[in-house]
Amino acid sequence: MPTMPAPAAAYPGPDQAVASGPVRARSRADVALEWQSVAFSSGPTGPTERDRAESGIHAAYTAAGLAPPEHFIWVPSPVRGAIAAALLAGHGDVLRQSRPKLTERLGADVEAVTPLIEGAAAGASVREVVRTRPWESARASACSGLGPRGWARAWGETGGRLWAQVDNLVSRVRGAIGDLAGDERGTATLLRGATLDAILGQHDAPWLSLFDSLGHLDTASHPGGSLSSMARVARVAGWWWPYERIVIVSERPVDLDRDESGRLHRGDGPALAYADGFALHAWRGMPIPAGFVESLTDLSPSRIEAETNAEQRRIMLEIYGYDRYLAECGAEPVHRDETGTLWRIVLRRDEPITLVEVVNSTPEPDGSRRTYFLRVPPRTRTAREGVAWTFGLAEDDYYPENET
Repeated sequence: MPTMPAPAAAYPGPDQAVASGPVRARSRADVALEWQSVAFSSGPTGPTERDRAESGIHAAYTAAGLAPPEHFIWVPSPVRGAIAAALLAGHGDVLRQSRPKLTERLGADVEAVTPLIEGAAAGASVREVVRTRPWESARASACSGLGPRGWARAWGETGGRLWAQVDNLVSRVRGAIGDLAGDERGTATLLRGATLDAILGQHDAPWLSLFDSLGHLDTASHPGGSLSSMARVARVAGWWWPYERIVIVSERPVDLDRDESGRLHRGDGPALAYADGFALHAWRGMPIPAGFVESLTDLSPSRIEAETNAEQRRIMLEIYGYDRYLAECGAEPVHRDETGTLWRIVLRRDEPITLVEVVNSTPEPDGSRRTYFLRVPPRTRTAREGVAWTFGLAEDDYYPENET
């Protein structure tokens, strides 16, 4: 009896081994890194990027069985996209009536967007057909083909790696859009709601990385597919709002800065900035007012202690330097052992900041050894307990034979 060929894998994807040829197949980790780059990409959106985005949107409409859109309205940021979507939904009167009470920034945005929308016959939103249905179909197919464990593993190795950081960024943008309405809560709710009608473009990267790893974005096996079309848009554009006749498309940010942990972070300007001035300011992920870090040139222990905002006070301490603050305040160590020295900074109206001072076991090229201050939980009682916590260990389990 002839040997039967082995069945083909349900989802070979890009991480399947290549049988021949010099090209190395991408692993799921490779795919996740590629889409991480897309999610946090920034830069100017020129004619080439616009053409590619519009081509991808045309293809997505065709894949959904729709006539292509007649007109594209490009906006420089998602805040103006949300305003445009609110106007198309018939909420122009709400925005006009609240205009005197809006922040100066949002009022200017409404004035800039209104002429773009006046007289536009957009038709109904087609997000359900263009994005939601293909997404749900692909997800259901993947769940069925991979099984619960396979699905969890595929997500964990791709989209799961990106989800927390991207979702946090999206939430921050949505929140900042609503905050522009000031005390006008109705307008804030209206604009945040408008963002929920958007396809997220580059910020759909977590799901697109999963589908990419499963081969759903392969144009050879899925020519003209909805997912591959939306992936083309995501690589060059931000959020977009699809309607029967027109599409509102937001450009990507012109600048985006993060720290080594992937958090929004910049001390000399906005950490996230769009071409129209819409921006987020952050220090190691914490929101800060514009110009906050630049205002700290005359920082002192007394100014730090007088700051009433707990998060901003912690930023002040980090910038001022824990070692400098401890020295100038005459602080006494709480505990000391062979692992380091435990310090506690008691602050009014806030929990204490507890630090372990440790000396790097590896010398610098000149023979000196660097000293570090590690933040540990306020309840920490000993230096060993604090150092152990940084390694995810209990105090009794931290007795290294060698340190590097």
